[in-house]
Amino acid sequence: MLNYLNSDPEVLQIAKLEIERLQDNLELIASENFVSLAVLSAAGSVLTNKYAEGYPGKRYYGGCENVDLAEDLARERIKRIFDAEYANVQPHSGSQANMGVYMALLNPGDTILGLSLDHGGHLTHGSPVNFSGQLYRAVSYQLNKETKLLDYNLIEDMAVKEKPKLIIAGASAYSREWDYQTFREIADKVGAFLVCDMSHPAGLIAKGLLTNPLKYCDVVTSTTHKTLRGPRGGVILLGKDSENKLGIKTMKGDRLKLMSEIFDSMIMPGIQGGPLMHIIMAKAVAFGEVLNDSFEEYAKQILKNSKRLSQKLIEYGFEIISGGTDNHLMLVDLTNKGISGKKAEKALETAGITVNKNMIPFDTKSPFVTSGIRIGTPAVTTRGMKEKDMEIIAGLINSAVNNHDKEETLASIKSDVKDLCSKFPLYKELN
Repeated sequence: MLNYLNSDPEVLQIAKLEIERLQDNLELIASENFVSLAVLSAAGSVLTNKYAEGYPGKRYYGGCENVDLAEDLARERIKRIFDAEYANVQPHSGSQANMGVYMALLNPGDTILGLSLDHGGHLTHGSPVNFSGQLYRAVSYQLNKETKLLDYNLIEDMAVKEKPKLIIAGASAYSREWDYQTFREIADKVGAFLVCDMSHPAGLIAKGLLTNPLKYCDVVTSTTHKTLRGPRGGVILLGKDSENKLGIKTMKGDRLKLMSEIFDSMIMPGIQGGPLMHIIMAKAVAFGEVLNDSFEEYAKQILKNSKRLSQKLIEYGFEIISGGTDNHLMLVDLTNKGISGKKAEKALETAGITVNKNMIPFDTKSPFVTSGIRIGTPAVTTRGMKEKDMEIIAGLINSAVNNHDKEETLASIKSDVKDLCSKFPLYKELN
């Protein structure tokens, strides 16, 4: 596959360096994963040549009959995965999927209620530096100060007080299951739309290992990478009873047509132009992989690995926010270790372990320093690692954090990391 880059040695070298980095390091960033060669091939396919503004059967360009097939295939597969009635697979990212939904349901200045960024929420859930906090009046709910869990009584109190037009369930750094039914009750009580951003746990939800939010939410958005193990991109989904939840009626009862008018038109031409047809083809490939029985075993192993890694880190004296995990990630409070998230991230990277610094609930440090790190198991699980490997990884993390200022020790750990990674080759066909 890299042979095609021989004519550009500088670019070829960059690609080789990245393959080497992926092979020799432990990828523990919760939002990252390794796609299959089939997904890579689709992402680099001839569909990148085609402009296809619009939707299948309703394009602004000619010659779209084949890319129409790709988009229809992606839509049908993702609908099967989540038992959805409607899917839009054109968003270039999860952020743009969220933007499209907000702009379809809200007016500028309307109130939205989402999980605070420093408590595990996402930029698009109301951060003041993001469009969601600039276009809308954003208020945030927080985790319980004692348990570090979602406190539905506090969320309800805030919803009653602030009267949001839209409530967002979902996070980028929360390790526990969500009670979407209670969120539904809160949203109904205050007359708000309920939107779930399931970007992180989508692959686990796909196989029934976590609750499917489509049963309770008006609209569901997701990325297509992370636990879904597809190309980087976004989707918008509606459940089969979304008409009643949204309170939308038409004279002819043509629900799909109405959904297209509301959400499709807000993605294109509302906030995007031509879709990335090569990425949509890659999404179709990834969704096909999710539908395969083997993906269920993969998803189950993600959970096993996450729980074991969390337990072992606790044994080493690390404080896991909320005391554990129900999904693919964990948020680690490093306060008792006397090191910031920034320093820990750097030390671990020097040791060949990739994580990201992350704010913890009620953090006293800035977002550029933080008191914690976020760790996830999707990528190492893709490589074939199991629980016993998580125990080794926990030991390596412990050594690196405890010796963050000792270059020789970190170099030794990096050698151990490389030895472990060599047992789980990645992209052999590209070397």
